[in-house]
Amino acid sequence: MTAAIAELPFPKALYRLEEAMEILSLSRSVLYREIHRGRIMTVTVNRCRRIPATAITEYVTRLIEEAEAA
Repeated sequence: MTAAIAELPFPKALYRLEEAMEILSLSRSVLYREIHRGRIMTVTVNRCRRIPATAITEYVTRLIEEAEAA
């Protein structure tokens, strides 16, 4: 995840859903399901949904922790 953000010329604080899909390698339906389940936090900016960079990092960390616990 960090490498994907580092590749961008100016890492951002907020990402469009399409950008988050690419960073996380998730399909649109999986991303929306994770958002609906509360596993990925979003914010609304001028009626547009965005995913904070910190939420992406937290999600990846949670996935790693779940994999290690299994």
